[in-house]
Amino acid sequence: MAGRRPLGTRARSLLRWLGVLLLPLLQAGQGCPGHCYCFATPELDQCSYVRLQEPPRDLPRGVRNLTIAGGNLTVLRRAAFAGHASRPLGDLSRLLLPRDNIQAIEDRAFQGLPGLAALDLSHNPLRALAGGAFRGCPRLRTLKLNQALLLLGEEPLAGALRNLSLRRLELAGNGLRALPGAALPEGLEELDLRNNSLQGLSPEELAWLDSAPLGRLQLYLGSNPLRCDCALRPLLGWMRNASWRVPDARSLRCAAPRELSGSPVLRLRLEQLGCGAGWEPRPEEAGEQKELETASYVFFGIVLALIGVIFLMVLYLNRRGIKRWLNNLREACRDQMEGYHYRYEQDTDPRRASTSPSGL
Repeated sequence: MAGRRPLGTRARSLLRWLGVLLLPLLQAGQGCPGHCYCFATPELDQCSYVRLQEPPRDLPRGVRNLTIAGGNLTVLRRAAFAGHASRPLGDLSRLLLPRDNIQAIEDRAFQGLPGLAALDLSHNPLRALAGGAFRGCPRLRTLKLNQALLLLGEEPLAGALRNLSLRRLELAGNGLRALPGAALPEGLEELDLRNNSLQGLSPEELAWLDSAPLGRLQLYLGSNPLRCDCALRPLLGWMRNASWRVPDARSLRCAAPRELSGSPVLRLRLEQLGCGAGWEPRPEEAGEQKELETASYVFFGIVLALIGVIFLMVLYLNRRGIKRWLNNLREACRDQMEGYHYRYEQDTDPRRASTSPSGL
């Protein structure tokens, strides 16, 4: 034993890769279905499929993470992953279905997955989404629909998301031109709207975001063609007053007009937004501006009052020294005046005036 040399780095790497290659074979005897790559550790049970034509029916009961990518699933029917709820997968918490050509999701398509917490349906050409598509998923907190709503309207989405308790919703790359307010479930904390077609947010949309059900929502707006004109003023003020609501606000850039293209939005001045002389703020904005001016005047008055009080306190604390200084100043003035008076008397003395050079 002592004479053996330890395995080199290359040998250890070879053994590690050999274990990875043999792991699917070892798992096959434990319920891993065919055409599936299974990885099992004390912390993770994961199955990954590629190019499937329908959802798998022979999933292992203990699977926690399931990935199906590049398939042609087309339609997800009721209990598509749990054998019509006859074999519920209670441990499955993460389901990734990107680029599977899913075009329709029927009612209770994810029934039998009570522990599902994260669902990714990104890059699928959804055309139909049933109102009860996500029923049976009480723990669903993260839903990703990036580049999946280009062919689907807001109304089906709103119906499907109703009564969900989502915390994060991703709608990036869907060509959205307005905030899908009706589709946002109450209690949502993160909304990803990056890479859409938003030119700004209207005052009504901002009021919706400030409502009680969405008061904690954080909004991601990067890579949107923001138009930096007078219509952007409400959004700009909203971001400056509550910067935490838009975590990527510092990265936002103007797309139009041409003279402001590429300019950081947060660094814009109000005069750059092109609000002409005839522009008048909305009543609520005017009220807010008036309140701000009143508060400024009150603050300025308080500052002046404090300065006056401090000045009076200094005078009071130094009253003896000030009195001594005033007495000295008075004596100096008196001496100066007496000197002037003496010289005046000397200059007006007739005896000095009658004296002439001839009498010397």
